[in-house]
Amino acid sequence: MQNYFLFLPAVKNTLILFVFLNLFLNGLNKIMRANSIIQKIPNYLRQFIVEQHYENYTGRDHAVWRYVMRRNKAYLQKHAHKSYIAGLNKTGISLFKIPSIEEMNIILGKIGWAAVCVDGFIPPAMFMLFQAYKVLVIASDIRNIDQVEYTPAPDIIHEAAGHAPIIADEEYANYLLHFGNIGSKALPSKKDHELYEAIRHLSILKADPKSSGAEISNAEDSISLLQRNMGMPSEMSLIRNLHWWTVEYGLIGDLKNPKIYGAGLLSSIMESKEALSPKVKKIPYSLDAMDYGFDITKPQEQLFVTPDFKHLNEVLDEFSNQMALKTGGIEGILKAIQSGEVSTIEYSSGIQVSGIFSDVIIHDGQAVYINTNGPTTLNYKEKLLPGHDTSHHKSGFGSPIGKIKGCLKPIRHLTDSELRQLGIHKGKYCKIELESGVIIEGYLIKTTRKDNKILLMSFKDCLVKHNEKILFEPSWGIYDMAVGEKITSVFSGPAQIDNYPLPNYNPTEKTHTINYSDEDLELFSVYEKINSWFFTSPATKEFLSLWNHIYVNYPNEWLLINEMLELTKTNSHLTDFKQQIESRLKKTY
Repeated sequence: MQNYFLFLPAVKNTLILFVFLNLFLNGLNKIMRANSIIQKIPNYLRQFIVEQHYENYTGRDHAVWRYVMRRNKAYLQKHAHKSYIAGLNKTGISLFKIPSIEEMNIILGKIGWAAVCVDGFIPPAMFMLFQAYKVLVIASDIRNIDQVEYTPAPDIIHEAAGHAPIIADEEYANYLLHFGNIGSKALPSKKDHELYEAIRHLSILKADPKSSGAEISNAEDSISLLQRNMGMPSEMSLIRNLHWWTVEYGLIGDLKNPKIYGAGLLSSIMESKEALSPKVKKIPYSLDAMDYGFDITKPQEQLFVTPDFKHLNEVLDEFSNQMALKTGGIEGILKAIQSGEVSTIEYSSGIQVSGIFSDVIIHDGQAVYINTNGPTTLNYKEKLLPGHDTSHHKSGFGSPIGKIKGCLKPIRHLTDSELRQLGIHKGKYCKIELESGVIIEGYLIKTTRKDNKILLMSFKDCLVKHNEKILFEPSWGIYDMAVGEKITSVFSGPAQIDNYPLPNYNPTEKTHTINYSDEDLELFSVYEKINSWFFTSPATKEFLSLWNHIYVNYPNEWLLINEMLELTKTNSHLTDFKQQIESRLKKTY
């Protein structure tokens, strides 16, 4: 069989790929069985999900987890919001070992949430969309020992020990869900994704102990240059600020004596202490927070304090009322065009057009005609209208906005009888002139109604023009005219995500894999031995033997020594070693 495959390398590679894909799908299926929430994730979002590879965590990784969790829990018992410690217990986050994604999903499922692993930072809109589906994204890597106090990149401590416990509070979980629904619809600018990639690159470099100072400095300079040339902030950039100052770095309660609830603080030993010190300015949380930018790789100079979780939703609603999602209109259409990404506009009839918007005709200060470029779908209430997928509108879509000239009643509310009175008969040639001057003339072949409203009028042999500009010619095929006198909503992304062929997301850079030396692996084996003793008490002789080995071979490995010290605190037969180990530990600092 091996000789056979030597002559068929393509088949062999295909089989290897098939086996790998099958293993990944089996892992995903296990998680889905553990938590039904994951089954609801749209197919498009699944491209961001990666395997945890729990077996790749080293003994030292588990020691880092224990050290951070011990330190944080001791401090946060007094300084975190009351729901945090209760949430640690409720979500089953262990102090002794890194949680597996499968274990987390069994427990999170009981409170109506789920978790998946991703590779570091994902685009903000996608992060929020996962949140809208009640799914936490977990960066499965864990910080290096040199960044135990503070990490510039997301890691499993930040996600699992920071985000997960606090969502056990129902009021806060509702805020996260609301934020996900609103934030995922915020319109970005063309520069936002470029900045995201630059920030992702910097976080990857800072998390890699082998990155050079020059590499990090160049990445920081690139971000600074981008930030100086972003132009007017987009909806996405502003709501991302609100997310940062609440979900990631929020304080709650009294301005003079606040508690911690933001995941970035809950998972950082250094920042959780600095956050409450006088040197970090405390500001009452309001909509003004949207104007405060942030640097993800540095401690924060100021933090915002909300009086309670209810206030978070009030500020979010205040922000959403200013978004194109709620205001629509010409400003919303222009934001969609400026984004250069797939967006959706909704007419007053409820019909939704999803695509990349390329142009708008403005007449007397009003938007009167819109165009998309490329694949487009027509939807109603976030569901595809039959026959109006991207295969039908593969080259783009154009449609007017407005009322029939001389008719007080909006087109959407006209009955068939009223249409006939206006000379609009199914199967007959008709001419429709809108108040804006847009003229549609052709044979009406169909009207599409939903909930007693006309959403769409379809014509053949149709000519559409505005003044002397031809907008649609008879030779182009069937003309589908979206109906509505105004645009009531504009938001980012397609109306129904699984019915739009969104491009695959391929980050320009993956999180760096750290290659360990033989010496590292030998050290990790010592950590592994200690790991087992947190679950099965060591014999005195065995403990002494390992301590002598550490004392001689790893006298400056402070975390290893600290692990041995912790064992003396929980095993009464080892207390005689405590003083000696403490003395050695003090010499490593």
